[in-house]
Amino acid sequence: MFRTNITAMQGYVPGEQPQGMEYVKLNTNENPYPCSPTVKAAIGRVLQVGLQRYPDPLATAFRERAAALLKDEVPGITPDWIMCGNGSDDILTIVTRSFVAPGGLIRFPRPSYVLYNTLAAIQGADSETVEFESDWTLDERFTATDERLQLAFLPNPNSPTGTVIAPSGVAHLAAALPCPLIVDEAYADFAETNCLGLVATNERILVTRTLSKSYSLAGLRFGFVVAQPQVIEQLNKVKDSYNCDSLSIAGATAAIDDQAHFVRTRDAILATRQRMTSALRGLGFDCIDSQANFVWCRHGQRDSRELYQQLKDAGVLVRYMNYAGWGEGLRISVGSDEQCDLLLAKLAAIV
Repeated sequence: MFRTNITAMQGYVPGEQPQGMEYVKLNTNENPYPCSPTVKAAIGRVLQVGLQRYPDPLATAFRERAAALLKDEVPGITPDWIMCGNGSDDILTIVTRSFVAPGGLIRFPRPSYVLYNTLAAIQGADSETVEFESDWTLDERFTATDERLQLAFLPNPNSPTGTVIAPSGVAHLAAALPCPLIVDEAYADFAETNCLGLVATNERILVTRTLSKSYSLAGLRFGFVVAQPQVIEQLNKVKDSYNCDSLSIAGATAAIDDQAHFVRTRDAILATRQRMTSALRGLGFDCIDSQANFVWCRHGQRDSRELYQQLKDAGVLVRYMNYAGWGEGLRISVGSDEQCDLLLAKLAAIV
């Protein structure tokens, strides 16, 4: 009954979400701190009115507040530069459906977010990966001409490494590519820089964001994309009519309104990230300097899969990842200080 590309593909496998035993969860890059109290109040107001009516199909309230918030980073931005989605993964799906025809080609770096490969397979398109250089940049292979190339993804900061390509480098890549470039900035709020400002300079640059990580709203599912208005106009034709519900629109709008809460929790995560990275190195781990809310590491003398299992047995979940031909390691989310202290104590006992 199914299309051949569906039966042949491997579906995307999310990080473990245990339903039974209680774990210290450091495997899916969730924010360890609660969302702003204003989010719950905003959702409560929606519930008082009721859910019998459809939500605003364009999430206008959020787009207006986001445009006001981003006006210093994106010259000329208005709400028409923003489209919202059910998490940034929904946005990635919409842009894939919009730009890529069956039989087309999607290009992205390796190692990076494995969902890109899944999106290509669903679309009936081919994937092409380009290995990062040793300094985590991308060479001319990433911009090489191919008549089938219709879309390029660039996670920035990258997962699982937490590394970043500077905006000037991203602008160079976009100028050389013959197709749109999606800059996936799911973790950009934890980085020293971002590429939002590039959107105004090139209509083929689209920047996606999520509120799952830095705003503690992974359970609410809300993301958005920033692009020039003529691009957003076409993307709106492809998205589901009501792809964001009334509760998520209200909660997301309240979250970005409370910038004081956002800054406090982000700064706490950055401080813990620095301390955790130093402590992991002290235990013999090789850690890449991260600009995200996680750390990628390998131990010089211990097998990563075994370490993952030993930590799981001890009640701590981290993400074991293995990229064939590149290597394996552990991606560890930055939790609260208490969670990270427990992780480090367990690791010290193991190694």
